Amino acid sequence: MHAIRVLLYKGFTRYLRNRMAVALTFAVPIAMIYIFGWVFGLNRKDSGPNGIRLAVVNESSSPAAQKLVDVLKAEKAFQVVTKFTNPDKTTRPLVAADLKPLIEDGTFRFAVVIPKELNAGGSTFGVHLRFLSNPLNEIEAQTVNGLLQRAIFSHVPELLGQSLQARAREWIGEERFDQFNANLATNIADTFGGDRDQILAAIKQGDFGIQRFTRNNGSNARAGGVSKAATDFFSRIISIEQEQVVGREVKSPAATRVVGGWAIMFLMFALNGAATSLFEEKKSGLVQRLLAAPVTRADILWAHFLFGVVLGLVQLVTVFFVGQLFFGIDVTGHLVNLTIVCVAAAAACTALGMFIASVSTSPESAMGLATFVVLTMSACGGAWFPISFMPEFMQQFARFTITYWAIDGFAQVLWAGKSLLQLLPTVGILLGIAIGVMTLAVWRLNHSKIFD
Repeated sequence: MHAIRVLLYKGFTRYLRNRMAVALTFAVPIAMIYIFGWVFGLNRKDSGPNGIRLAVVNESSSPAAQKLVDVLKAEKAFQVVTKFTNPDKTTRPLVAADLKPLIEDGTFRFAVVIPKELNAGGSTFGVHLRFLSNPLNEIEAQTVNGLLQRAIFSHVPELLGQSLQARAREWIGEERFDQFNANLATNIADTFGGDRDQILAAIKQGDFGIQRFTRNNGSNARAGGVSKAATDFFSRIISIEQEQVVGREVKSPAATRVVGGWAIMFLMFALNGAATSLFEEKKSGLVQRLLAAPVTRADILWAHFLFGVVLGLVQLVTVFFVGQLFFGIDVTGHLVNLTIVCVAAAAACTALGMFIASVSTSPESAMGLATFVVLTMSACGGAWFPISFMPEFMQQFARFTITYWAIDGFAQVLWAGKSLLQLLPTVGILLGIAIGVMTLAVWRLNHSKIFD
């Protein structure tokens, strides 16, 4: 029993001396709980997406159409874009012709067009809207679609009433329709009471009782009694013309969407583990023997870096080809551009691994810190869920992670099919990260005890 107590004491003593291990024991779960808390709304009163850029072009002069724009602006999930910025930094209202090019270059992924004529056309009543999208993330696309329909169905019933008004005018003529409205207002005032002029003004604005019908159904829905008849009614008289601008020809959309996030996460794990080989070489005495030869510290570091880049490239290409074999992802058709992005991503990840090794005191602390960094970057960078589901400050942090830019590069190649020239900004950012982090790693490792 005494021996067990001594060994237990020794274990705790060694553990407490390793400050990095102690810190990471609690830092990793706390960080994950914090991030998931924000994503799923545990740290805030409401959950859901935040700040999704939604372009809105309002071609209608209808007050109800403007109200729809205002409702979308008030929706916390959206960052509504209605202006186009010219090269000279001046702005003008967006027009429908602007939308496709801006969606293709990634300025925003969703856009709504409210046409000049709200009628759905043909011989039926209804409202016609256009919805353009780049559904790179399926969860985000479905969320945007649902929020847009909710805005129309629940907040802007005047659209429906005005559509009915416009169609009726076409059928029976302006003069007869105005007379119909006047007689209707008079009969309502005589039968139920109220000011005739106010009733007539409400009718002209398109209120045929639809707002009351919507409010009643909204109350029923909140109480758990959703009216299927109401849903069917609205779905039949509101026509949303959907157009996918980017990714239409992708052979395996679901797999193509997620493969980049998983590939970069596993790459970071593998290369950060490879970086700890510096400690193993020191323990075996290999570092000292190399330094005794005509080899400099910089030579050792750059050899490890190049090895990591080659290993990362092989791993990434293998993962993508397995995706092609199992799920039909089109890798062969984009192999050159995909390889370039893979090289840049592998360089950034390897540099990060070298930096982690440079600030660590043991292979255990290096692996612990690597685990913390990889999990945090994967969660915040979009490998697990859309970054739009995180608060604004975390979305800004995501843009400083390797994961974010690597996933963006993979998506530009496999989803959007962009050219090498269009890929250069993303590739440049990844290579810039690699150069900056590797410079810090070289400086730190030259002053590290790994080479002592």
